[in-house]
Amino acid sequence: MAVSSLFRLTLSLCLLFISVSSAARFNELFHPYWAPDHFAIEGQTVNMKLDKSSGAGFSSKSKYMFGKVNIQIKLVEGDSAGTVTAFYMSSDGPKHHEFDFEFLGNTTGEPYLVQTNVYVNGVGNREQRLKLWFDPTKDFHSYSILWNRNLVVFMVDETPIRVHTNLEHKGIPFPKDQAMAVYSSIWNADDWATQGGRVKTDWTHGPFIASYRGFEIDGCECPTKIANSDNMRRCTSSGGWWDRPTLSGLNLHQSHQLMWVRANHMIYDYCTDTARFPTVPIECQHHRHH
Repeated sequence: MAVSSLFRLTLSLCLLFISVSSAARFNELFHPYWAPDHFAIEGQTVNMKLDKSSGAGFSSKSKYMFGKVNIQIKLVEGDSAGTVTAFYMSSDGPKHHEFDFEFLGNTTGEPYLVQTNVYVNGVGNREQRLKLWFDPTKDFHSYSILWNRNLVVFMVDETPIRVHTNLEHKGIPFPKDQAMAVYSSIWNADDWATQGGRVKTDWTHGPFIASYRGFEIDGCECPTKIANSDNMRRCTSSGGWWDRPTLSGLNLHQSHQLMWVRANHMIYDYCTDTARFPTVPIECQHHRHH
């Protein structure tokens, strides 16, 4: 066999292995919870669509206490105004904890906005928005959440864009007592998502498709019903890799990355919104990076 033919055969086999592995990984970790008929697997990619009839969503089969979750996403191309693609972790109930990435679609040529939010004991209103330093519709990029007993870090291609620090010593609650599932969804939010709802979804550009691959969850798996369980206690005292002292805060390089993101790409921070919060939220008074 010629070298070029052998190379092509080897490459094809590798791509086949990656495709099977990615689809298998999705099926191992996740399942559709909304509109399963709006999912399609193409090679190594899982596609989820929004059309006029429905959005769609998937969730992890297990819940986790601490660790890191990472998914590669390619966002809706073209005119995506009015649409929201979300990637988040959440526990259950009215006093739930939640960590959100929300990707806010826009008209063609305008930048996608990324909104992050943190809920603690059912209270959110901690929105930050930024413009990415690349076009997230042209290729896959990694979006990650690292969570341990000291902090929550939102990352884009391993660059931290937000840190929520444990300030319990200041009397501020921190999300460290409820296991969370991992979710993603796409839906129509044209009442608020694009320019405050002034730009509506143009369904002639649909269906709107968000694409996923690279599904990774590395955390302490907990049972679905976690109240007073031995497994829950195991997770909170496991001493897992996420509890290493080096992960109790950002290193110097990461701190510089976060400062760069905030200086050059952040367009909204609830901590500086005096119209919404005449009194500065208490965590904003103490966070170095909030």
